[in-house]
Amino acid sequence: DPEGVIHVANMAFEFQRTFKHDVVIDLVGYRRWGHNEGDEPSYTQPTMYAKIKTHPSVATIYGDKLVRTGAMSREDLETIWATKRAAMDQPGNGAHPDLPVAPADLPAVDSSAMSGRIRATLQGLTTIPAGFEVHPKLMSFLKKRADLLEGKGKGEVDWSTGEALAFGTLLLEGISVRLSGQDVGRGTFSQRHAILYDHRDAKEFVALQQLAAGGSSFEVYDSLLSECAVMGFEFGYSATHPRSLVLWEAQFGDFMNGAQVIIDQFIAAAEQKWNQANGLTLLLPHGHEGQGPEHSSARIERFLNLCAEDNLRVAYPSTPASFFHLLRSQGRSGMRKPLIVFTPKSLLRAPHCVSTLADLTEGHFQPVMGDPSVDPSMVRRVIITSGKVTYDLMKERDTRGARDVAIIRLERYYPFPAAELIDVLRHYPVTAEIVWVQEEPSNMGAWRFVRERFLDGEVPGFETRVPKYVGREASASPAPGSHKVHMSEQDELVAKAFA
Repeated sequence: DPEGVIHVANMAFEFQRTFKHDVVIDLVGYRRWGHNEGDEPSYTQPTMYAKIKTHPSVATIYGDKLVRTGAMSREDLETIWATKRAAMDQPGNGAHPDLPVAPADLPAVDSSAMSGRIRATLQGLTTIPAGFEVHPKLMSFLKKRADLLEGKGKGEVDWSTGEALAFGTLLLEGISVRLSGQDVGRGTFSQRHAILYDHRDAKEFVALQQLAAGGSSFEVYDSLLSECAVMGFEFGYSATHPRSLVLWEAQFGDFMNGAQVIIDQFIAAAEQKWNQANGLTLLLPHGHEGQGPEHSSARIERFLNLCAEDNLRVAYPSTPASFFHLLRSQGRSGMRKPLIVFTPKSLLRAPHCVSTLADLTEGHFQPVMGDPSVDPSMVRRVIITSGKVTYDLMKERDTRGARDVAIIRLERYYPFPAAELIDVLRHYPVTAEIVWVQEEPSNMGAWRFVRERFLDGEVPGFETRVPKYVGREASASPAPGSHKVHMSEQDELVAKAFA
């Protein structure tokens, strides 16, 4: 009884809205074909399925009712069925006509306009309502941003500021931003502070909401401890709000394990299964820093195994500016694809992981970052790497004075930036050895994915120059449980990269 179902659902909704009380609807249904169309349910339920076999379908019962009551003619009913069957037989029949379609990519923003939007964002981030008392320990946090606005200090943009500036400039362009996850308001590592609390009465203030323009909004929610439920909700939200940047952040990257079914069944495959575009962004803190097996890896290898048919964007940015441009390109793109971002932990406050305002106002996201600090003609070894270990390698190179080693950063894994990588590699001698360096064990991380790109000829001209591997040995666990063991392994792999 479809109309009965709608009536009860409406009544339950009105009851919940009026009396603020939960409602349970007891809906009786049945499976006409058992578990699926190829199943034979009468093996185990012979009497029930004997009845079901002779029972008219819901569509038949409702269609007959519409004809009987004069709401529709039999001819109209048959036309609806014929049209629907024809549509289902066509390629791409999973397209949902009711889902909104994102507009085309927004036009590029020149540096002068971007500079103005960044200044407006910094102004908004540092404007606190009269009478609102920020926690005393956060005054230095706000002062650093105020100094950026006023041109004081070193003019350095750290990771959380780069993120906030990406959010703010998108809001000023009319693009909504929505962020959810466990403790995202403050940030797992006390780095974001998107929600400020008056330390006297816990009153909330969200500075970025002041920047919403052109119908945009900024929402940030500390969500319940159910990754599967929340990521699934945000997937649906993103599907129906195409002109918005919708993000879900894990406390630690491997906490996405609790939502693996959403990743596998929806995020990775929705476009191919149902022709349903989606732009959900996952922020997954990743990095081997001695915190143990459960707080080190966002399982890069799992996402790369899911990559095919241009279904995902998978990135591991190494600078605040790279992250800034990546988020903005995701929010402004009309081509909606899920974005997986492996984000840092220790680098959030590292003095060497900073960008300048000029890095943000100019340029765009670079999937491959070259090494301008070395003379290409003198290079004997080219290291290709990603993420946090880049800085360990740079420190080791400075210690050794190894100016004949170039360090190339792969900022995006998929779609694999073969053309950009070739453009960088061709500047070095053909005799230069190519090495892939990662922190993760060899059976994890991006190593096997990158190696296959070379072996399969996706990097033309380098089929015979497949990178050599430098990193941890294969392991059943993502990382050792001992910090001492971690440091020993880390020192060893970094040294081996220059051996």
